[in-house]
Amino acid sequence: MNTRHKLSALVITFNEENNIHRCLSSLLPVADEIIVVDSFSTDNTEAICSEFGVRFIKHPFVGHIEQKNYAVDQATYNLVLSLDADEALSEELQANILVIKNLEIPLDGYRMNRLTNYCGKWIWHSGWYPDAKLRLWDRQKGYWGGVNPHDRVVLQSIEIGHLKGNLLHFSYHSISQHVKQINLFTDIAAKSKLSNGKISNFYIIKILIAPPWEFIKKYIIKLGFMDGYYGFIIAILGSYYKFLKYIKIKQLYSWRK
Repeated sequence: MNTRHKLSALVITFNEENNIHRCLSSLLPVADEIIVVDSFSTDNTEAICSEFGVRFIKHPFVGHIEQKNYAVDQATYNLVLSLDADEALSEELQANILVIKNLEIPLDGYRMNRLTNYCGKWIWHSGWYPDAKLRLWDRQKGYWGGVNPHDRVVLQSIEIGHLKGNLLHFSYHSISQHVKQINLFTDIAAKSKLSNGKISNFYIIKILIAPPWEFIKKYIIKLGFMDGYYGFIIAILGSYYKFLKYIKIKQLYSWRK
């Protein structure tokens, strides 16, 4: 690949046999190396990765942020692109990443819009689009931060660009899968709040206010009704996520007392 800058593509995995082929296929046109950090998958993830000649590294999972920072540390090149296994680059986004690789001096980081496919339908509203994510950056200038499981790239710079094209996110194949993920993620979120010491009796008020407000925000303010039936489901389950998170936080707080 004849470009001015080389790029390391990074993916973390655990039992991603249904997604990883699509993800890696989309990275091939732009990446000079692909690194997959796997937390000991028991399905065909490793076998599929071997077809692409990636660097496959097994590493214990202690958190989304920690695992992604570990992957960054394994990169050969300073220009890094990080994707989740259920994401893929659109052709337009691939083309614009190649433009960045050919710049004399790229910016420190680049955001891209993420378009989510939910149960087979592309979601253009509901607060899910454009959902800009910073995923391409100079690893000398930034790192993964946030609060598990909601990680984000923290960049020590204001020189951030925006790439045309979409990061395609193939999220949930069924509503039951979404509900299962909500239960898992609210467990992680509540425990992260406890470990950070961010727990108080105000969470009783949030249990009452946050869920209905989340529904109103997603379905009405963010035009979720324009996404049809699944826009309604997303709003309902968004409300459920808030309710479940705050009652779990309240329960952890009660136990700690």
